[in-house]
Amino acid sequence: MDARAPSRPVLEIRDLHVYYGAIHALKGVTLEVRAGEIVTLIGANGAGKSTLLRTVSGLLRPRQGSLRYHPDGAEIDLATEQPHRIVGHGISHVPEGRGIFANLTVAENLDLGAYLRRDRAGIREDLERAFTLFPRLRERARQSAGTLSGGEQQMLAIGRALMARPRLLLLDEPSLGLAPRLVQSIFAIVTEINRTGTPILLVEQNARMALSVAHRGYVMEVGSIVLEGEGPALLRMDEVRQAYFGEGA
Repeated sequence: MDARAPSRPVLEIRDLHVYYGAIHALKGVTLEVRAGEIVTLIGANGAGKSTLLRTVSGLLRPRQGSLRYHPDGAEIDLATEQPHRIVGHGISHVPEGRGIFANLTVAENLDLGAYLRRDRAGIREDLERAFTLFPRLRERARQSAGTLSGGEQQMLAIGRALMARPRLLLLDEPSLGLAPRLVQSIFAIVTEINRTGTPILLVEQNARMALSVAHRGYVMEVGSIVLEGEGPALLRMDEVRQAYFGEGA
C-alpha cells in the first residue's frame, strides 16, 4: 500500500439519507475520499454499501444530506446531477455483476467506456493502458464479451471504466465469484491503478483483502457507519476480526 498522506477531499458525503420507498437504506452516512486514497467499505449483505455507490453515481437520489465532489478544486453537487453528467465529471462506476455487454466484443465494450470523449489520441493511449494492465483483454479483443470467464469479465469491466479516464473510481465487489488466484490479481491491479493517481472507493466483502490495500476504511451495518479508521488499524480491531474473519476474542 502506498504510504503517501492524502490531503484534499475528492468526495465528501455528509449525513446522507437514502430510501427505497418506505425502507430507510442509508441512515446519516458521513465519509470522504481524499486525493490519492483507496477507501474501502465493508459490511454484510444489505448493509447499504452498493446503495451508497449507486447514490454517488446518480442512480439513486438522497432524501437528505450532502454529496459533494471536488475535481481539480471545483465543487459539484452530485445530489442534483444526472448519471451521464456524473460520468462526464470523471466518476466511473464498476457495478456488482460487472454489467458488460455480452453480445459486443471486448474491444467494443472498451470503446463504450470512452463514449463521452472526443480526444482520439487520448482514447488510443488509454486503450493501450487497459491492454497493458489486462493482457488477456488484448488476446480476446475480437471475442464476444459473453464468452469470457468471470475473471476476464471483471477485468473488462474495470478496463471499460478506465477508458473514461476517471478522477474517481467506484468499484463494487470486484472479487465476487472469483477464484483466490484471480482475487490476488484483481487487487494487485486495483493497487496499481491507485498508484498512478486515481482515488478509489471500494465496496468489498473480502474484508481482509480490502483493508490490506486500503488507506482508510469504513464498516457499515444496516445503513450506518459504525467504525472507521486506517486500513491496517481496522484489520487489527477485535470487532472487525470477530465479525469478518471468524476469529475469537
